[in-house]
Amino acid sequence: MKKVEAIIKPFKLDEVKDKLIEIGVKGITVSEVKGFGRQKGHTELYRGAEYVVDFLPKIKLEIIISDGQIEDVINTIVKTAQTGRIGDGKIIVTDLVDTVRIRTGERGEDAI
Repeated sequence: MKKVEAIIKPFKLDEVKDKLIEIGVKGITVSEVKGFGRQKGHTELYRGAEYVVDFLPKIKLEIIISDGQIEDVINTIVKTAQTGRIGDGKIIVTDLVDTVRIRTGERGEDAI
């Protein structure tokens, strides 16, 4: 089993979610997060004063999948979330030791 964490631009969420459902992803956890990478934030003008926005709003998707789905999930996120501009995001993949469905006690891939 794998855990895929994807940091994407907020306006891409619905499109990415729809495409992941199309390829058979059964569940996604979504969080609103803030951060920066190479783009290092930007400056904005508010009431005549310029200020720096260090942390930009992003969306973090967390997806638990079987090993066989990993390439499809990564390719789908990349194709759907990519704008070609700086700040498109990152995908992080980690191995999972176990997953437990709290309601039934099912473990491993049965709990996905």
